[in-house]
Formats: sequence, C-alpha cells, structure tokens
Amino acid sequence: MKKIKFPTAQTILLIIAAFAALLTWLIPAGKYDTLQYNKNSQSFVIQQSNADAKNLPASSETLEKLNIKIPLEKFTNGDIWKPISVPGTYRELEATPQGLAAFLKSPIKGVIEAADIIFLVLIIGGLIGIMNTTGAFEAGISWLAKKLKGHEYWLIILVTSLIALGGTTFGLAEETIAFYPILIPIFLAAKYDGMVPLAAIYIGTSVGTMCSTVNPFSTIIASDAAGINWTTGLYGRIFMLVLCTTVCIIYILRYASKVKAHPEKSLVFEEKAMIESLFGTNTETTRALTPRLRLILLVFALCFIVMIIGVSQLDWWFIEMTTVFLVGAILIGVIGKIKEAHFVETFVNGASDLLGVALIIGIARGVSVIMEDGMISDTILHNITQVTSGLHKGVFANILLLAYSGLSFFIPSSSGMAVLTMPIMSPLADTFGFGREVIVNCYQYGMGIFSFLNPTGLILASLAMVKIGFNKWLKFVYPLVLILTVITMIWLTIMVL
Repeated sequence: MKKIKFPTAQTILLIIAAFAALLTWLIPAGKYDTLQYNKNSQSFVIQQSNADAKNLPASSETLEKLNIKIPLEKFTNGDIWKPISVPGTYRELEATPQGLAAFLKSPIKGVIEAADIIFLVLIIGGLIGIMNTTGAFEAGISWLAKKLKGHEYWLIILVTSLIALGGTTFGLAEETIAFYPILIPIFLAAKYDGMVPLAAIYIGTSVGTMCSTVNPFSTIIASDAAGINWTTGLYGRIFMLVLCTTVCIIYILRYASKVKAHPEKSLVFEEKAMIESLFGTNTETTRALTPRLRLILLVFALCFIVMIIGVSQLDWWFIEMTTVFLVGAILIGVIGKIKEAHFVETFVNGASDLLGVALIIGIARGVSVIMEDGMISDTILHNITQVTSGLHKGVFANILLLAYSGLSFFIPSSSGMAVLTMPIMSPLADTFGFGREVIVNCYQYGMGIFSFLNPTGLILASLAMVKIGFNKWLKFVYPLVLILTVITMIWLTIMVL
C-alpha cells in the first residue's frame, strides 16, 4: 500500500481557510463597538455596528461613561493607536457567511495585505543569491566551523538566547525569516540536522514573545489596554523568560547531541540529502577568507544590525527593513565586482527561491481575511467571557490561558489581540480579586505557547525555508509545548492564589 504523504504548507493553509469559511456559516456574526483616538481632531471616534461613526470628546468622563478603565493619556500620547473594543457593547449582526467565492479570493486578498512582508522575503532571497555568488558564505562558514570545532553547542545557546532577547524586547518575529538561509549552513557545518537551526531560531522567537518583558507590540499595548502600567508584573515575566528559555535551550541541546552522535535518529533523516544539497557548504574548502570577502561579510552583518536598531529604536517597519537589504545587496555586488547583467539575474533567481515562502505568508493572511469578513472573532470572544464567569479564580486563569491559545488561531496578531480583548477581559480580574497583570500574562502566555505550532502564524513559512514538513515539526515540538504549558499553568495558579 502506498504511503500517504503529509500535505504541503500551502495545502494545509487552504484547508484551514476552508474550515474558517465553514465556521462563518456555523457561528453567529457579531461585533463590539470600537473606540479610537483621532489625533487630528483630538477627539474619540466610536464606531458602532451597522451605524455611522460618531465623534466624542476625548476626556476621562467619556472613558468612564463607556466603562473603559484606561487613562486618557494612553490614547493622547499614542500608546494605544488601534481601535479598542468597548465593554458591554457586543451585539449579534446579520450573518455574513463566506462562501466559495470568498474562499477562492482569500489567498489573493491575503497576498495583497501581506505585500510588505512578502517583499521583504523576496529581497532577502535576492541578497542571499548575491552572497552565494561571491563565495563569502563558503569561506566564512568554513572558518567558523574550524573555530567552533568541539564547542558547536554554543551555537544553539547563543542563537536561541539572542533571538529570545529580541523577541522579549522589541517583538522580533517576522524578521527572523531572514536568519534561516544564513544560519542553516553554519549548523549543518557543525554536523547538526536541519531541525536544530529551525528550533534555535523559531523556538527562540516564540519563547521570547511568549515571555515578553518590554515588547511594545504585546506587553506594553496589552497593559495599556488593560489600564495598568506595563511595569506591573515585570519581575514575574523576567523570571518566566529565564526559566522558559532555559528549558527550551536544554530541550534543543538534548535533541542536537542525540542526532550528532546518531544521525539516523534525526527526525528529518529522510530529508538530509535534500537539505544539505540546498544549504550545505563545503567546510573543507581551500577558499581563503580574503579581505574582500571579509568586507562582504561585514556589510552583510551590518544589514541585520541596522535592521535591528531601526526596528527597536527608530520605529522602522517593513519598507525600511526591505530597503536596508536591497541596498546591502547592491553594495555587496559592487564590492564583489559582479557585472550588472549577472547581478540582476542572480538577484532574481535568489528571490524566486523564496517565492514559495512568500505565498505561504499570503495564504496564511488570507485565513485572517475570511475571519474578519465573516465577523465571528468577536462572537467567540463574547462567548468566552460568558463561559468563564463564575469560575474559581485559579481555574479561570488557566482556562483563560487556553482560551487565548485558541483565539490566537483566529487572531495571530499580538497587537490586534490586545486591543480587541483587553478592554473586555481585564475587568474580569477585578471581579475575581486579583491584579489585571494576570489577564495580560494569560494573553501573552496563551498566544506564545500556541505560536510554537500555530499554522496561521509564522511556523509554516519558517518550515518552508528549511524544507521540513509540518508533521515532522509537530513530532519534535509537542513534548516541549506540553512542558511549557504545565510550567505556565503552575505559575498562573501561584499568581492568583
């Protein structure tokens, strides 16, 4: 009997999109009213379902009347810039089920909405193509492999820790797509399999964002939307960051040491030849790391340093990041003395290598489009608040943790989840008699835990970069997800009791 092959990432996402469309036929449509600050008119704009937007005075009295426990200055100074849900305003609306036409259009709409990150991925692909042409990667990785001989495990510790640090501070997530083509050859040269660099990068960013400390896209915006200072509960989050990152590093190291000693025990042993043909570099090469190649590697590294500084300090986003990599590719082409026609051909070929990844990102965004057009996300949130009322506070915190994991399937955006749910969920903390920072933590940990395997998040795009199937990733990561879930549930229970 022929073995059934696990579907590709694109097919998985299309199945999920079809499931999301089906849900819009089964779950009633509904919406909360939303409130947004208009800095031009210095007033609030409240958007009610099936009604024209209304302007309200930007005052504490307006917020109090709407039962929104958020200081006025959080809106006026720009901390909260997205529309927030208004508590107690949920109402059912006329159903807008998404049929076959909406399902077929969703990938196209998703590609259009995700154009910013898609162009980033394509430009990075072009840059990698140029780098490979210069030979700088081959010489640099060969040099690094010789330097790390016998101490390769430091790669795992450093990469996971540094990416987790980026995740917890400024929300390093989509940007890590750029790291795979660079780091995979280094890990392969250290005799690890393709799963190890994938784990170090993806688990690093997942645990970092899960245990965010000063991340403006989750901790700060969620705390603001909950009406508390973002420093409330900070020490507990630092403790969880250190604990969970340590657990993740130990988990990856155990797997890495096993496959290094016994390559046949690798979960991706069948894909070994393919991965090595795509990313493998001859570490025994005689190519010298010349001053020209060193300069090329320096320019390449500076692209990432400039990107990180720009995102964390200068409010850069995808347009600026993409520009940095495009300029970097041109500079490297000049330094490497690549002729213009050859440069363009190589750049285009490199971009085309990541076209599949770009399409996965677009299709995943298409799932969110279906959910938004079907207007069922607010209905799911409203039902969660109904189900969790009246529970024991320890049970409530842990059910809310799991609820946020489930919600993140439909709303993978951390900032979007914060402004949608915090004004609704945070007042429940007052009812149960504990601090609102617990609700913020349930939101962060719930979204973070599910991000390890959330198909509507970044994992499928990351897997496509490494050419590893989703089924292999699930087999690798589910024990770690269970461990982190238990740790988090115990921590939340301690916090509320």
